[in-house]
Amino acid sequence: MDKIRNNTIVKRVGFNTVVLFCVLVLLFVLFAILTPIMKPNTTFLSYSRIVSIFNYAYFLGFLALGVTFVIATGGIDFSVGPVMFCCALISGQLLTKSSWPVAACLLVSVLVGMAFGTINGVLVAYGGLPSFITSMASMMIAKGVGSVFTRTQSVSWPGGWYQNLIKVQVGGVQVPTGIIILVLGSAICSIVLHKTMPGRYILCIGSNREAVRLSGVNTKKWEMLAYIISGGLAGVAAIFYVGVYTTVLPGGGDTFNNDAIASCVMGGTSMAGGVASIGGTFIGVVIIALLQVGILAMGYQSQYQYVITGVIVLAVVYADLRSRRRRN
Repeated sequence: MDKIRNNTIVKRVGFNTVVLFCVLVLLFVLFAILTPIMKPNTTFLSYSRIVSIFNYAYFLGFLALGVTFVIATGGIDFSVGPVMFCCALISGQLLTKSSWPVAACLLVSVLVGMAFGTINGVLVAYGGLPSFITSMASMMIAKGVGSVFTRTQSVSWPGGWYQNLIKVQVGGVQVPTGIIILVLGSAICSIVLHKTMPGRYILCIGSNREAVRLSGVNTKKWEMLAYIISGGLAGVAAIFYVGVYTTVLPGGGDTFNNDAIASCVMGGTSMAGGVASIGGTFIGVVIIALLQVGILAMGYQSQYQYVITGVIVLAVVYADLRSRRRRN
């Protein structure tokens, strides 16, 4: 085990990320083997199922990337799912009822998400409110604002050029271009979090907030930035959601909070803050999407996904706790 940990590639990528990738491959193989057994005349290894995994991973990926920044500070954001729906509802209403240009509506989606992130950041960083309570309140406000703005009516986005961000038809085959954008977005987030001054301050705040403050750093500003990034990426996630599913219902999005946070924790981001892995978050998102599609392919209801995800998250959190105790 020590030889594996000390391998140059493993050190660069991260041991936890390598382990998580092995779990992803193992789950894929298990679904490929068990699906025909559990549901005869059905195969998991089909192009349509791979596309379905990607479709779920697009919007969940951007939600999880944003939440990673918040958890890195030692906080939590339970509002991202409903904020995503609120962004999609408001921008979709402007598109379908007020005939706004598509580009303007996409920009509104991101701005609405950033507005919610700013409110969360101000209340937590400058107001001293617990992030758990603040984000729970924002979750309810986002549900209410989306419902009021659309008068509790669902919004269906019409087809348009924005869908090329998610998928492109080439010779009758659907090419999932969204995965390219998600990978690029993950790379940018990784650079921001680990290679820039704001990202390092965000991680340091999660490690030892008081020491960072005493060193002269404006911790409140950088902590607020983490919530703004989370909100903005929730707005981006809304664009990918409507690009795949087109119709948005008011008052939804709760379950995506859990999936996004689970992806982060599964990927090696510590709930105590100070430790985060964008690559791990990306793999965690793919695992959640794989469970979602694979369990349905086997003929079971999606509730089984929550059981498996919960068990994995508990195991990861326990392992992280043991690791911290050993280091201390």
